[in-house]
Amino acid sequence: MLFLVYILRVPFRYTDSLTAVPSPAMFGTESSLSMFLNTLTPKFYVALTGTSSLISGLILIFEWWYFRKYGTSFIEQVSVSHLRPLLGGVDNSSPSNSNTSNGDADSNRQSVSECKVWRNPLNLFRGAEYNRYTWVTGREPLTYYDMNLSAQDHQTFFTCDSDHLRPADAIMQKAWRERNPQARISAAHEALELEDCATAYILLAEEEATTIVEAEKLFKQALKAGEACYRRSQQLQHHGSQYEAQHRRDTNVLVYIKRRLAMCSRKLGRTREAVKMMRDLMKEFPLLSMFNIHENLLESLLELQNYADVQAVLAKYDDISLPKSATICYTAALLKARAVSDKFSPEAASRRGLSTAEMNAVEAIHRAVEFNPHVPKYLLEMKSLILPPEHILKRGDSEAIAYAFFHLQHWKRVEGALNLLHCTWEGTFRMIPYPLEKGHLFYPYPICTETADRELLPMFHEVSVYPKKELPFFILFTAGLCSFTAMLALLTHQFPELMGVFAKAFLSTLFAPLNFIMEKVESILPSSLWHQLPRI
Repeated sequence: MLFLVYILRVPFRYTDSLTAVPSPAMFGTESSLSMFLNTLTPKFYVALTGTSSLISGLILIFEWWYFRKYGTSFIEQVSVSHLRPLLGGVDNSSPSNSNTSNGDADSNRQSVSECKVWRNPLNLFRGAEYNRYTWVTGREPLTYYDMNLSAQDHQTFFTCDSDHLRPADAIMQKAWRERNPQARISAAHEALELEDCATAYILLAEEEATTIVEAEKLFKQALKAGEACYRRSQQLQHHGSQYEAQHRRDTNVLVYIKRRLAMCSRKLGRTREAVKMMRDLMKEFPLLSMFNIHENLLESLLELQNYADVQAVLAKYDDISLPKSATICYTAALLKARAVSDKFSPEAASRRGLSTAEMNAVEAIHRAVEFNPHVPKYLLEMKSLILPPEHILKRGDSEAIAYAFFHLQHWKRVEGALNLLHCTWEGTFRMIPYPLEKGHLFYPYPICTETADRELLPMFHEVSVYPKKELPFFILFTAGLCSFTAMLALLTHQFPELMGVFAKAFLSTLFAPLNFIMEKVESILPSSLWHQLPRI
């Protein structure tokens, strides 16, 4: 704009030489304006153009930062949220808009339900694994949001309303609410001084033990105390609601201890023992599916390369009525890929077509990729892995990290499986309708995964986003404006005369139609009319 003002000095000069006779006041105003513009030097316009370029650049940087953090344009958000109601874009009194607001509320509730965060079935030990990573790298692998969710889980599973009746449980009820790890550990030791408390041993095994061997010893002590509490509460569970809640708490504690003991055996190389413990646990407590113990069992069976038992577990849990997970979908794809991957060649498949077994494997891969499109990049090592969080978001980047962290070795063990995945996984996106208004085999991909994953995953990890968001219009517009004004400032500073000639030619061409219309109007209207206009 400022550059155009500099160029428009010539049209303003032209007003001094008009043949029409203006009024004295009008003549004085035009003379002052043209005199002011004629006294300005090119350096003034270069400075103004450079300043506008700088302001545009600052707006561009802010817009880009806001888009990277929140996934939307700040200018668009302000326009829709604040300017549109002021301009009359929203009428709260109309019934249609009330229906729309109800629909938005329903969609918000649906997005919240879609973005439910789940406990990671294969979560690591905080003291023996997460803390050791922090000691070596100086980075925190867990976010505050993730640890806060774990604290809520511990209070739900390991406490009840009758804890005040037992002093050790009362201390542990406060310990699970402590934010300071050392305060929690001190409280657990204090509880153990009073009696053998299963939850105190759990806390020490999770947070104080620095090796898996130490954690396993503490969990064995917790198992002894937990079984004693479970037997006592089992006999009294029907004596009232208070005893029933206590028995439910003791059941959760016992299941948690046995599951973590099985995971210790798996980490220490006693995989067959771990499989037996998991099977016994699933038979003893078949209704406690919230722990997703079958996912631990699948990983252990894959380590033993017992693919027949893996298929049997999938036949039970890969059901249309049960919730899916990346472990279920990608393990099913791995088993079908295993049957054809060792002889698969993309060149041969393109010549003769896919066989029935190869088609089934490709369809299984497409199904898995549609459920969680972030996993292939980790399995194909296109993105670096980090330690998985304690909670995951199904179909999100956090679930992809948790799956690939434990299952990448199983895909590498099957010859040709990663090659088949590499050749076929991107074909999934041609089957999914765009812009994802409806899913192909699953529900539409939720739009809230990026926000939730950013809360679950550490800052040093670049969150995988699907689908890729296009840059907002205002970022592109601001980038173009900044570049254009900077170029004009540079050219005007280096070649003022040449830019003046170029601008005059451009403006003369631009205003040629207007000049032609004005000439036609002057030829039609009488000349005396122009003398009467200043008086009017």
